[in-house]
Amino acid sequence: LGFIVASLILSFYAIVAGWMMAFCLSSFATVFGGDEIASWLTSFGFVRNELGTLVFMGLTIAIIAKGVQDGIEKWSARLMPMLLITLVALVAYVLTLDGAGEGLKVYLLPDFHRALSPDLILNALGSAFFSLSLGVGTMLIYGSYLDDTQNLPLVGGLVTAVDIGIAVLAGFLVLPAMYVALHNGVEIYTAAGELISEDTLIFTVLPGLFGTMGLAGALVSIFFFFLMTIAALTSSISMLEVPVAYAVEEHGVNRRTGAYAIGGAIALVSTLILLNFDSLFGLVITVTTRYSQPLIGFVFCIYVGWIWHRDQLLQELRKGNPAIERGLFWKIWPWWVRIVCPTIILAIFGQSLLG
Repeated sequence: LGFIVASLILSFYAIVAGWMMAFCLSSFATVFGGDEIASWLTSFGFVRNELGTLVFMGLTIAIIAKGVQDGIEKWSARLMPMLLITLVALVAYVLTLDGAGEGLKVYLLPDFHRALSPDLILNALGSAFFSLSLGVGTMLIYGSYLDDTQNLPLVGGLVTAVDIGIAVLAGFLVLPAMYVALHNGVEIYTAAGELISEDTLIFTVLPGLFGTMGLAGALVSIFFFFLMTIAALTSSISMLEVPVAYAVEEHGVNRRTGAYAIGGAIALVSTLILLNFDSLFGLVITVTTRYSQPLIGFVFCIYVGWIWHRDQLLQELRKGNPAIERGLFWKIWPWWVRIVCPTIILAIFGQSLLG
């Protein structure tokens, strides 16, 4: 089930990533005077969407086909520093613009009246699972590639900390940029007075902001959508690795063959979504990220907390940390996974359904 969900997520994720690539190339075309090409690249026609999706899936497949060391490790080591450097540079630049201060206030001062909204909490839960690739088998697959001497709780904590850190840093870019756009005359609120949705923000508001900044805006647009493309690629390779690793390890399929066959099948699903965009795109996103990932995470909690034998679990954890039973982790983690996590997931789902 996990690899099916991962494949479905990648099917819509590749579409969005293709848009990001197109907007990045559009900014390049603008800088060099190719206004007609730039206009086509920012249109949302089927041909452009399909082409962007296929190119992005091709990049993802090529990396996965190379294997763990020559593909995933090598490209992750290249892409992640580029991601961080580009993100920091964009944050530093945006914070110097008029209107950024108001965005910082909105970002850093929480609205407690909405903090306990069931729908908001459910969306946050889905976002957390999506961001950390939980409930789709990605962490399970990547964990199997670690050396037995690795301290798994420490590695897991570091991964979570880095993910949260990048997300917080991205917030220092997105929210100030929105209010810079508002300062420059670009509308960022809906008719109901709420901030616009994420897809409208990325592909309408921010390009509108960049368009008010002249040549500097085109350059910032290149870096921004390049950043988004890198982030998408680092995520997509982890998603495709799940079904490919399953095919390789469980059915003896050649990695290269598996990568191209499974990647091609996912690209075909992406095409079907594009052909029925209004009815399928939002549905696939909701079913996978909002419901399937947390529910699969719930099943994992039940299995690890109640079914997997305690001695087997400790045997694996002791390989990387012989003193793990005496540490704080083992005092908290078992009951947290057994009781707290499943209860929170079910409570959020129940409240959302009743609401």
